[in-house]
Amino acid sequence: MSDKPIHAFILAAGKGTRLRPYTDSVPKPLVPVNSRPILDYTLEKLIKDGVTNVTINLSYLGDRIKEYFSDCNDPKIIFSEENELLDTGGGVLNALSTMQGKPFYLINGDALWEDDSVTGTSLSYLAQSWDSDDMDILLLLQPVSSMHLTGGVGDYDISPDGKAIRNKEKQGQYMFTGVRITHPRVFNGRELSAFSFLELMDKAETEGKLYGLVHKGQWHHISTPEDLENVNKAMQQLARRVS
Repeated sequence: MSDKPIHAFILAAGKGTRLRPYTDSVPKPLVPVNSRPILDYTLEKLIKDGVTNVTINLSYLGDRIKEYFSDCNDPKIIFSEENELLDTGGGVLNALSTMQGKPFYLINGDALWEDDSVTGTSLSYLAQSWDSDDMDILLLLQPVSSMHLTGGVGDYDISPDGKAIRNKEKQGQYMFTGVRITHPRVFNGRELSAFSFLELMDKAETEGKLYGLVHKGQWHHISTPEDLENVNKAMQQLARRVS
């Protein structure tokens, strides 16, 4: 285990086409769930876990995200604007220097999860399991069997020694949540271009450096309007019960 990351990178440049019409005029990370943008929940969790520096890459309707967080001073936010989409790998590489050479949380802009009361926050759970010597990437993985509000896809299995194994037939036990810790060295030798971060995950797996951690809380795969409506309804009902 090493020190908890204080840097995070949020991928927010995509168009979110599968969520139309909700994303026709709003970027997917700002689509509201229970009256709050998805990105709001992520930043709240990052602050809670001591993250002080956040980089957000922007492209589609990026000005909306810049405007929404224009008054945010905690955490410090750096916006990395892309005139042309660089995909998930190129987008991070384009602003990798903002991570200051240290392992960082890399989070999809549409990731929406709930922490588990037993294991603590999901980000702390990841950090406690992170080992910079043995790991290049540590994925937070959701059991498909626990996904009731949104559809789950079996992206990965986990070996007895904790390594993540991508199931190319999508029949694995776990779905990738879009939340991970990444070591900057995974980008060594890569030139700036548009490429998927999945390439680096596959490379780390081949080298025995890709690990998976089972998420104990809930995670919602918001991909379609139906997914969004199901999650919205559930969270609104929960809010009413709590109040």
